[in-house]
Amino acid sequence: MAAVAKRTITDWLLKPVAGLAPLDEGRSRQELAEIAAAAREEGLTRLAKFLAGKGEGQDFLAAVFDLSPFLRDTARRRPRILDALFEQPVEARLEAITAAIEQAPLAETVSESNLMMELRHCKAEAHFLIALADLGGEAETSLTVRRLSDLADACTRAAVDFLLRDAHGQGKLKLRDHDNPSLQSGWILLGMGKLGAHELNFSSDIDLVVFFDPEAPAVVDPLDATELFSRLTRRLVRILQDRTEHGYVFRTDLRLRPDPGSTPLAIPVEAALRYYEARGQNWERAAMIKARPVAGDLAAGAAFLKELQPYIWRKYMDYAAIADVHSIKRQIHAHKGHGEIAVKGHNVKLGRGGIREIEFFVQTQQLIAGGRFPELRGRETVPMLGQLAARGWITADARDALARQYWFLRRVEHAVQMVADEQTHTLPEDDEGLERIAHMLGFADAAAFSLAFRASLQQVERHYAALFETAPELSAGIGNLVFTGDVDDPNTLQTLHGLGFQRPSDICRVIRGWHFGRYRVTQSAEARERLTELTPALLKAFGQTRRADEALIRFDEFLAGLPAGIQLFSLLQSNPALLKLMATIMGAAPRLAAIITRRPHVFDGLLDPALLTELPDRAYLSARLSAFLEGDRAYEEVLDRLRIFASEQKFLIGVRLLAGSIDPARAGRAFSDLADLTIEAALQAVTAEFSARHGTIAGGVVSLLGMGKLGSRELTAGSDVDLILLYDHDADAEDSDGDKPLAPSHYYTRMTQRLISAVSAPTAEGVLYELDLRLRPSGNKGPVATHIDAFKKYQRQEAWTWEHMALSRARAIGGDAGPCAEVEAEVAAVLGQPRDAAKVKTEASDMRAMIEKEKPARDLWDIKLIPGGLIDLEFIAQVAVITGQVEAGPRVTGTAEILSRLAPGFASAGVRQELGAAFALYLALTQMTRLCLTGPFERDDVPPGLSDLLLAVTDLPDFGVLEAHLKETSQKVRKDFDLLLRAGRR
Repeated sequence: MAAVAKRTITDWLLKPVAGLAPLDEGRSRQELAEIAAAAREEGLTRLAKFLAGKGEGQDFLAAVFDLSPFLRDTARRRPRILDALFEQPVEARLEAITAAIEQAPLAETVSESNLMMELRHCKAEAHFLIALADLGGEAETSLTVRRLSDLADACTRAAVDFLLRDAHGQGKLKLRDHDNPSLQSGWILLGMGKLGAHELNFSSDIDLVVFFDPEAPAVVDPLDATELFSRLTRRLVRILQDRTEHGYVFRTDLRLRPDPGSTPLAIPVEAALRYYEARGQNWERAAMIKARPVAGDLAAGAAFLKELQPYIWRKYMDYAAIADVHSIKRQIHAHKGHGEIAVKGHNVKLGRGGIREIEFFVQTQQLIAGGRFPELRGRETVPMLGQLAARGWITADARDALARQYWFLRRVEHAVQMVADEQTHTLPEDDEGLERIAHMLGFADAAAFSLAFRASLQQVERHYAALFETAPELSAGIGNLVFTGDVDDPNTLQTLHGLGFQRPSDICRVIRGWHFGRYRVTQSAEARERLTELTPALLKAFGQTRRADEALIRFDEFLAGLPAGIQLFSLLQSNPALLKLMATIMGAAPRLAAIITRRPHVFDGLLDPALLTELPDRAYLSARLSAFLEGDRAYEEVLDRLRIFASEQKFLIGVRLLAGSIDPARAGRAFSDLADLTIEAALQAVTAEFSARHGTIAGGVVSLLGMGKLGSRELTAGSDVDLILLYDHDADAEDSDGDKPLAPSHYYTRMTQRLISAVSAPTAEGVLYELDLRLRPSGNKGPVATHIDAFKKYQRQEAWTWEHMALSRARAIGGDAGPCAEVEAEVAAVLGQPRDAAKVKTEASDMRAMIEKEKPARDLWDIKLIPGGLIDLEFIAQVAVITGQVEAGPRVTGTAEILSRLAPGFASAGVRQELGAAFALYLALTQMTRLCLTGPFERDDVPPGLSDLLLAVTDLPDFGVLEAHLKETSQKVRKDFDLLLRAGRR
């Protein structure tokens, strides 16, 4: 009896193999004590006593709860999960949870709402246990991904079984076996991607594609089947995805179905087969490699995949298909191999040396050879590396290295997601965040982790490059290229046409011009020789942009402005990544091409190996600007140098975004920091120049208030800048004390006009920024400079609701420290004033309706103006700020941060997540299109290279899928806008 009693206290059945260290030892013990207190409150004395004790188990849990707020909060809410580990080890407990999930839909009294609650409880417990076992080293990563996938399978099957029984009860279906509802139901649910491959990550959503057989025995009315199964699928998504007070089960994505923009959620089997045979694309073939029946009629699912075998696995690859596979490679994989790899902010999945590189190589080789070698048709990445090695496609060394790094990177990905149960793949950008990940993975500190992580990425990148180099040669040499004489060589014209040039004769003429030394850059014999050697690679790279003629003409304009070229041609020849980047800029990014054509020296910045490692944060930009402006310089020279600096840095920030080394949100912050710093420097230059002539005002100080996208730190490459200039001076101040004295109001008005000219007037070096001062009090009717007291009075007594909404993004970006702090405090006070929330919502809603009427969106790609677009999101955030519906914390101006902190009483967790995801999508598309294009996005005239970049930045496989996703997202946002701002008005 004593032995049993002893066991109940000490035999906690998870035995951590890995020791973890908390970030803060004292805090970790406090957190453990709080969970022990929660256990005592629930009568779990055994657990409370265990947690109060000392030992490896307690040390492990203290560290876990310090490192992962998500796991800590789960344990605090549900300490019984930990208590259950006195009775059963993790594996047995997971089996019991799976059994409970399977039984849930079969209960006599089951309803949709209590099934949703049961699934959420079970999923939360299983999720928690899987994380503990993974962090404790009890489970290898390969077991963790299998457990997560099995959990998703079980939850999906339970929801499907419930819905089938419910449809049977309503007479819509006639099930063959009430206890096995899916049998011969005809409802096919294929798990795709990581779910299909049993490789789910910790916070993964699940990709499903849904088909049905209208002739299945259970179907009562084949003509009604599309509507029935689409309705059931919609309910399935709600059961799994909706956030309730109990959380969510799995976010569910149906976008991988055929032509998602125009097909129902559930597609008849025959229609699907016809689609894949007639119109299926190579990315869809690649996706189908991992497809697996996960729920519903499993036999019908297997039969469907068997029918698809000839489509997925072709006996012979035609050259068009091979080219398409390589275009998938281009699209997924931006510009790699250039310089060092940054650890902070690195995307473990999509970044250089990341998980996607390993998965992608395996899939492309499967597409190319799986038709001839059935053993290459498996779904799982690491076993397929083994098969590739067995067939001699890769070395055993490559197999072992890539398998090892695959599991290491998956562990890193899990750690990143376990912190807050967020579907992110990006390492933190702050020191503490990186230290946290290092500790979760068992490293002593961030430095040790960074060393191992960078080595892992470099190893993957090295093998990845080698794999594509040593893969079987897919095409012969490039063909004839002769540009001598003045007559076109017929074979050369044919080669150019084959490479993708539409006007080969014109291209011949341009290249002959290079060889004749018509530009400074090709006047030396050595430069012409280097360019001749480079030409085949250049033409091939431009051909791959699928806007070959445009790309080459832009490159020709670039060459025309270059003073010399030997170094550039040598670099392009020895660095394929740089050549590809150049081709992308010329083919997909006219805005960037125009910058390097006008200022060829900005290209020098690309030659810095550290370019993609150094993140362009404020400190980085500030140090470079100081170095660029140092020394005694005349006023006009300072303004010119600011223009040169801003132009170069915009280009280099843009290149980092193109190359995937920074994400769109960081690009927005970098563009905004650049504007802050250069406009502040322009203000200093103007102040010094102006005071030399007019003197100073007694006690005179100024503050620059950034508004709009500058205030919210969301500038793009093409944004203009919204500013308000505020000033103050001694109460008894008179005219300025210079040779040409001015009264205070006149003084600051003239100085502001000088600043506008300094920033916006075109010089030989272009324009620094287009300035917009219309958001100042009284708009264009008011003076360009405003006294701080007048600003305060106006905001408190006269400003309209829309002006307070605009003020929610205001941020002091330059000027004297005193008034900047004063203005920031005043803005916070004005925003915090009590308001009639219903009146604010009505006014915001009416204003949105007016904008919609007066400035309707051109098309779906007018992301700012479409119903459910950026303006809707910005209005929601701004209304939340001025009605006090943002959770407590330091004031923020960024739309993304505000949306993530909407008060629970204003927006549910599900709505918050929906709005945040929509903003991230819109930001990604807006940043990339504004970076590449100078005009509006023309849907029917998109450079293919830009399409690839948009797919890469949104991680979607096809432009049609992207459009469907954009449309669906805008509809969700409009629904949320109506819910939050228009509820009760209709």
